[in-house]
Amino acid sequence: MNVTVETLGPCKKLLRVELDLAAVDAAFASVTKEYQRHAQLPGFRPGKAPRDMVIKSFGARIDEEVKRKLISEAYPKALEQEKIRAAAQPDIEEIQFGRSQTLQFAATVETQPEFELPEYKGLPVKRETVVITDADVDKALNVLREQRTDYKDVARPVAAGDIAVVNYTGTCDGKPITDTAPTARGLTEQKAFWIRCEAGQFIPGFTEQLHGMNACEKRTVNVDFPPDFVSAELVGKHGVYEVEVVQVKERLLPEVNDEFAKGFGAESLEKLRAGIHADLTADRNGKASRTVRDQIIQSLLSKVSFDLPESIVLQETRSVVYNVVQENQQRGIPKEAIEQQKDVIFANANASAKDRVKAMFLLNRIAEKEGVKVEQQEILERVQAMAQQYQMPIQKLIKQLEERNGFGEIHEQILVGKVLDFLQLQAQVEDVPASAP
Repeated sequence: MNVTVETLGPCKKLLRVELDLAAVDAAFASVTKEYQRHAQLPGFRPGKAPRDMVIKSFGARIDEEVKRKLISEAYPKALEQEKIRAAAQPDIEEIQFGRSQTLQFAATVETQPEFELPEYKGLPVKRETVVITDADVDKALNVLREQRTDYKDVARPVAAGDIAVVNYTGTCDGKPITDTAPTARGLTEQKAFWIRCEAGQFIPGFTEQLHGMNACEKRTVNVDFPPDFVSAELVGKHGVYEVEVVQVKERLLPEVNDEFAKGFGAESLEKLRAGIHADLTADRNGKASRTVRDQIIQSLLSKVSFDLPESIVLQETRSVVYNVVQENQQRGIPKEAIEQQKDVIFANANASAKDRVKAMFLLNRIAEKEGVKVEQQEILERVQAMAQQYQMPIQKLIKQLEERNGFGEIHEQILVGKVLDFLQLQAQVEDVPASAP
């Protein structure tokens, strides 16, 4: 096998590979013989058809299989021979192929970046000490109370904390708000809309002006849209709303006692508080650990610079963009508003993707140097946990993972986790007081 290499860029090479006639002929003979063993042609028993007839009947399929077999075997050997570390699947171009001639093909390969590993042991990091107070538990209990809120219609004016059920129409500069912000249909008109009458709810300054209103009463409400408002077209604008209160509802929070605790599966209020304390401790320990890992990654990223394979960065950028769009849609941001920000979203995603890809190469290189590996059993256990989480038959999940190369992703996740565990154990950790949650 003859291989020549041409450098096309920092992380891209062109391999020209030629296989001699003997290797091609041997592959044709092997594949043809296999077809001959299984061929079923009229007038012949299986496996007894003459070679020439088999080639005549299955020649195109034999050619394709021989080409696939030779290239799939020659390409990794060429990489090994030239000591090239591929970062992605190659772009293969056939140059010459056929019976009784050499095989020549070209492979455009994106390669893994070349760099010297920075010092990665003993990295200085800060870890917040985790202290859970009674006030933290009380705050979490109040969140649980909110989940059990009841609402009662009342025949009195709106007071702070009430729910006002309202009809409203909004204008800006005397025109419907959608003239200024086409995607803000919900801000222009609503019927039977529930608003919690507390500062900071809905549009800043809106709910306070509902205080004292009775059912069936109407009022004009004036607001100024703040600098960080979700609809950029309305920032700094003045809005005028015609509001009618339909109903006034009082919020009834349950009493926090043993009966309340049983509603959340605890034997008593004391047990519920203990469970909340444990959950908060685990949550904040997890957050502290993630913060340490982020510091480790940022420290590594700052210590070395190298070029990145373009296709992998682009693939990761698309993945980040997809996740950002999905998250924004789940938050209720209109598709049109997301489209208006697509350039900013892509630019931010690209910067994030470059850091992710760079970190991936760094962590994988550390794994190689430290002999960190992922066992098949670890992948199986992760798949089983995923099947339970998604309440899906494991065979169905396995099929889905195979279709989208999900096992490679799982392998990468486990490997990165193990390397970060190693780096965290090696780090110089300074305990610092916790910041406000």
